[in-house]
Amino acid sequence: MVLGGKRQLDLLPEVVTAERVAWPSPMMPAVPGLLAKYQDRVLCVLASGDPMFYGIGSKLGPVRVLTHPSSVQLACARLGWAQQDIEVISVVGRPVELVNAQVHPARRLIVLSADGGTPGKVAALLTKRGYGASVMTVLEELGGEGENQVTGTADQWQGPSRPLNVIAIECRGDEVLSAVPGLPDEAYESDGQLTKREVRAVTLSRLMPVPGQLLWDVGGGAGSIAIEWSRVHPSCRAIAVERDPTRAGRIGRNARELGVPGVEVVVAQAPVDGLATPDAVFIGGGLTADGMVEWALAALRPGGRLVVNAVTVESEAVVARWHARLGGDLVRISVSRGSPVGGFTGWRPLMPVTIWTVSKEIDA
Repeated sequence: MVLGGKRQLDLLPEVVTAERVAWPSPMMPAVPGLLAKYQDRVLCVLASGDPMFYGIGSKLGPVRVLTHPSSVQLACARLGWAQQDIEVISVVGRPVELVNAQVHPARRLIVLSADGGTPGKVAALLTKRGYGASVMTVLEELGGEGENQVTGTADQWQGPSRPLNVIAIECRGDEVLSAVPGLPDEAYESDGQLTKREVRAVTLSRLMPVPGQLLWDVGGGAGSIAIEWSRVHPSCRAIAVERDPTRAGRIGRNARELGVPGVEVVVAQAPVDGLATPDAVFIGGGLTADGMVEWALAALRPGGRLVVNAVTVESEAVVARWHARLGGDLVRISVSRGSPVGGFTGWRPLMPVTIWTVSKEIDA
């Protein structure tokens, strides 16, 4: 039996006499049932591109993979691009805003499209970011008889494209948003509830983002801590807990604009149950709520990090009590920014912030 998309099955020659079964739509929810139904059959699954890169191969369990050049390899071969010097982003079943995190001056990207409308969405995203001059080449039906290339700039893009395509992008623009924590405050939509740039950078250094790990950002505000944790590496995950629905919506918008639409936003008053176990917890708001620190420490994995920022006298008192009990690292940061004073420049101080960092003990 051969399983595959209708397009793929139609490409098989008549000499293949095995029974052909097309994937239903949506595909992924149906996979376990189909595999169980045909468990006594010899199965061949057709997959385009690289089945082990955001593909069906990793979802099937033990399989023997017979490889063919992937769409990324073919695209780089057609364009003469060094594959090690590009970033590859899949938006097949994933938000197109993932591209935002990889848009930097002079970078080359390859985007694996979901369908013929994806190039237009990517072009609109680039133009909104100020990268409308970026050169896009849409490579259609790579390796097939109908292979074709369409090239143009993002701000002049005309669509739609053929359904089977990948997008090669040469980024041309000036806006720089580094993956290093400490993005400009202006990068965020905010009502003022925002961990300021300098404090944010120090806070993230204490949280120590590690690929594959999960952060809780408690009292999310504008979501800056969760977002910049997630921007460090594509596998970094974050949950922002924010009680105010308006602010929660703002976190989601900021996450999409800054290329990490996977940040999960939970609209709730912390402490809250049912969240995935974190590797790090940041408490930026609500510290004086009953049981807040106990909840965070109990949830953390052994060896996980808790970082608390305190601004008010009351929250500093909570930090002082817990520091006396558990120890850890205590630092106070005062930041002053230069601003006009008449015809001169003076220093305007921001509110000082006390940062407490402690690691959960690893059980013997």
